[in-house]
Amino acid sequence: MLEGALRVRVHAPPVDGAANDALVAFLADLLDVPRRGVRIVTGVTSRMKTIEVDGVSAADIDRLIGPSGGDSDR
Repeated sequence: MLEGALRVRVHAPPVDGAANDALVAFLADLLDVPRRGVRIVTGVTSRMKTIEVDGVSAADIDRLIGPSGGDSDR
């Protein structure tokens, strides 16, 4: 895992954007923001993605997820 990266495993298939939709829904729920506030900036068709979240700082994410990044399986 890359430093500063969060690893999330979704059970939705990578077909017709289902996996990306599941990822956005998971992160929006976790970070308590609307789904429209979570965007995949790069990596839409890749396993490695860059995500942008409105109204959430890196410090907020560290507090919620922890500095180790942790693994989540959804």
